[in-house]
Amino acid sequence: MKLLLLITSLLLFSCSNSRVGENNVLNVGLSGEIPTLDPARSYDTVSARVIYQCHETLFEYEYLKRPYTLKPLLAASMPRIENNGRRYIITIKKNIRYHDDPSFKGKARYLVAQDFINQFKRLAFRPTNSGGWWLVDGKIVGINKFRDQVGTSLKLFFNTPVKGLNAPDDHTLIIDLTEPNPQMLYALAMNFSAPVPNEVIKYYKNNLQETIVGTGPFKLLSHAKGKQLSLKRFKYYRDDFYPDKGDRISNLTGFLKDSGKKIPFLDGINFQIIQGSGERWKQFRNRQLDFLTLPIDNYKETVTVEGDLSKKLRKEKMVLQIAPTLTYWWLAFNMKDPVVGKNRYLRLAIAHAIDTEKYIRLFTNNVAQKANSIFAPGTPGYTPSKQLSYEFNLQKAKKLLAKAGYPNGQGLPPISFDVRGISATNKFQASYIKESLEKIGIKVNVVLNTFPEYLKKSRAGKLQFWQGGWTLDYPDAENLLQLLISKNGNSGPNTSNFSNHEFDSLFNRLKVLPNGKHKAALMDEMEDIVQEEVPWIMLFYTRTYVLNHSYLKNYRHSDLIFNNLKYLRLNGI
Repeated sequence: MKLLLLITSLLLFSCSNSRVGENNVLNVGLSGEIPTLDPARSYDTVSARVIYQCHETLFEYEYLKRPYTLKPLLAASMPRIENNGRRYIITIKKNIRYHDDPSFKGKARYLVAQDFINQFKRLAFRPTNSGGWWLVDGKIVGINKFRDQVGTSLKLFFNTPVKGLNAPDDHTLIIDLTEPNPQMLYALAMNFSAPVPNEVIKYYKNNLQETIVGTGPFKLLSHAKGKQLSLKRFKYYRDDFYPDKGDRISNLTGFLKDSGKKIPFLDGINFQIIQGSGERWKQFRNRQLDFLTLPIDNYKETVTVEGDLSKKLRKEKMVLQIAPTLTYWWLAFNMKDPVVGKNRYLRLAIAHAIDTEKYIRLFTNNVAQKANSIFAPGTPGYTPSKQLSYEFNLQKAKKLLAKAGYPNGQGLPPISFDVRGISATNKFQASYIKESLEKIGIKVNVVLNTFPEYLKKSRAGKLQFWQGGWTLDYPDAENLLQLLISKNGNSGPNTSNFSNHEFDSLFNRLKVLPNGKHKAALMDEMEDIVQEEVPWIMLFYTRTYVLNHSYLKNYRHSDLIFNNLKYLRLNGI
């Protein structure tokens, strides 16, 4: 009887939805070392996963809304915009307490407007070595002058004002811009603009690599570099609440059970650095991790050919989410190249020769979403019903090649296809492109490069034909379209060296407009130009397959919303 009871209890445990780890502490796996804890320097997803739980910004993204929508976080309301879009007046919430820190000498420290000015200055201050300098470079009145005046002097850093940054009182921040820039709102939702007190900068001599002093729902508990980092709930965190039913959310019923309840729900977060995808998968299966981005090596055992979760993992009470990302890929032409850049029919012939759906099957395990626009899902401008001006059609490709002046490829010199890596996958992708174009008579020379070599060629304008891609920094068309404006060519982000006067003119009008009908109309016109000229052959939007155990509630993946862990609940805790 005792043996029977023991076997029964073991079976019940193995089939239950129990988890491994401390009560109400979320277990998260990180794929690599945390490069920095300084919000001014963080520009990678690993450090962002930690930083956004502890630091806060003026604005944040609505957790459940798509397209992405901003709302106040440390700001009391959305900004008042004056001076034809050049002045932002932002009211700061009161009684927002920082995490306790030795720099405060035992006293409670509360948020003031000057703390935001400090961080903008840190972005400009060369010793900070901030990856966020581009967000303010030339955009805030006097910020470049400040950068040049203070040099590397921390004393001058504190004593030198920035003309376009002012705090008339502790709860009012005024930002004066050099020109209208609606995208500045997105910058105010990025970790680069998280506030930092004077005391912290002085105490740590502007070195915040291993320090977290924020206002967020979690604070640093311990950090064993290269192994783990733990956070605990900040007991003085203000009243904040899970999104309510007024958010006009459709088909998200399961995410609304905690509507209106105070957050965070967790007592802490334990980040484990696990660099091998196989080990992360093993720990997730053993419920030592509570959610996981599905490693590509485990797709076949996890997802059916129809894209559903396998029966075996459903029995283990796992939940699959397929989340669109803000990363997408295309094949790019150098528009200055005398062969491909000067012959639109040649570019169209190549576009019709590529079987994108097969490319997606071969190189993304059918996970990616076929591109139908230059705009990404989840952003303004994207419409599922849009269609590209080209499709896979070998007969049409051959006719276009003849129209380009090269019937069956006769007289056309070999085209160089540069690869951005030297892995087996990179070589396989290049072979696929080569074989595809050879079917219509185009010869291709594959050029293998290490990624640094590829970047060097790209910046020097020495590529002819290659695979390009982009991850949006914020969900605005401007962030993508700036890749195609003339002034960003010649070693800038416009590596295709695309130059079109009408496109540039439309961009100059678009970049100062907020989202709305007028901006949408300009976006349509600009996309039409790109479709007509074909500097890019759109391939696919990446999608992320994410698994979580069913005891984890409210988890919705996003590669833009990093402060999402405050919304999560461990069921039954």
